[in-house]
Amino acid sequence: MTSSAVTSEVLPRSRSSASVPGEAPPAYARTIRNAAVRALQEEVITYPKPGLVSLVDTGSHVDMDATTFARSTLALRHYFSRIAVAGAERAPFGVLRRLGIEAEIDMLRATHGINTHRGAIFNLGLLAAAAGFRAQHGAGTGTDTVALGAIVQACWGDDLARHRRDAASHGSRASAMHGVGGAKAEALGGFPSLYEVALPAYRSVLAAGLSANQARVQAFFALLARLDDTNLLHRGGGAGLAFAQTEARAFLAAGGVHVPAWRTRAIALHRAFCARRLSPGGSADLLAACLLVHRIEG
Repeated sequence: MTSSAVTSEVLPRSRSSASVPGEAPPAYARTIRNAAVRALQEEVITYPKPGLVSLVDTGSHVDMDATTFARSTLALRHYFSRIAVAGAERAPFGVLRRLGIEAEIDMLRATHGINTHRGAIFNLGLLAAAAGFRAQHGAGTGTDTVALGAIVQACWGDDLARHRRDAASHGSRASAMHGVGGAKAEALGGFPSLYEVALPAYRSVLAAGLSANQARVQAFFALLARLDDTNLLHRGGGAGLAFAQTEARAFLAAGGVHVPAWRTRAIALHRAFCARRLSPGGSADLLAACLLVHRIEG
């Protein structure tokens, strides 16, 4: 079943509004938590990933490194199981939002005030909630093959459309200034960049027998070529976004990771992004979301 075929009428209503803090999460929530944590770990180890933190270097950043991301990921692990349980209960969007705010506090405490995963808290949190819903209500209902993005739309789309994100955040300011949708628009659309761009790119490289890192790099460049990344707009304006998209498209047109010189080309782009202080964090967040969805949906 595709996202266009899913409406809220086919999905069960909430049984309760929140999970109980301190309780051991059920098995399905542990599975979703582990998948989300693994997705964040795999995102940060992906290299070359122009402008972004990896195990090799800190990219365009001077305030964070791979260790910062590891601390942040560890701090978020309980969030993913809690929001999966809330999703299984079809908790109201306000409950999901509260869990996200608590997760952001945990992240900032672990990183000493550095924003490493705010976008991932939003994107992966919604997808984890959808995965929890599907785990509890999918079998025998026809929703066990519904895309997680479609479940987000059906369960929480109306409230999400009315939700106003922090107007002071870099992403919100860039969205308003440049007239782009940002992370909220992605979620409202059922994550089209994830399903139409990242996942096909990722899976095609795996099907060709290449490495998991190559598959992640290809998915990242596919996102970079298409996404109106608000992190790029914040750091480099329209010119920075245009540069990033043009270079990503050229990389893909030259064969992407399927040609022998792919790594040399990608490293050169990484250095060019760093020289311009460009950091495509929105693309990185959706790469992690791609990895989560691939693992959950199979």
